Amino acid sequence: MSQNRSSVEAVVQSYFDGLYEGDVEKLGAIFHPSADLRWVEKGELQVLIVPDWLDRVRKRTSAKAEGKPREDFIVTIDRSDDKTAFIKVKCQLPPRYFTDYLVAMKLGDGWQIVSKSYRYDLKE
Repeated sequence: MSQNRSSVEAVVQSYFDGLYEGDVEKLGAIFHPSADLRWVEKGELQVLIVPDWLDRVRKRTSAKAEGKPREDFIVTIDRSDDKTAFIKVKCQLPPRYFTDYLVAMKLGDGWQIVSKSYRYDLKE
């Protein structure tokens, strides 16, 4: 079980690195192509498919390039079996401070994030 947890943690570390570095190759490797991102904006549910999100990441200047501070960590990993994990993380891309809820599944080629829901606080 601990080896499986470590492999889930490795995917989350790639997620943190990809976000901070703005590296769409890293992010694309850990998100399943059919995954989507969900959040609430002005009271309305927003849904973005991964290819469109990666395009947004590609077009923005990364937090690393801007010299912004990095802080990211796993709050919890909840495993229902050896192929499904629910992961709560905290990360930041100042001025946005995120709480992300990731669902990961172990597929034929390893762990991938199949869903992401999130919220953020905006701080100056």
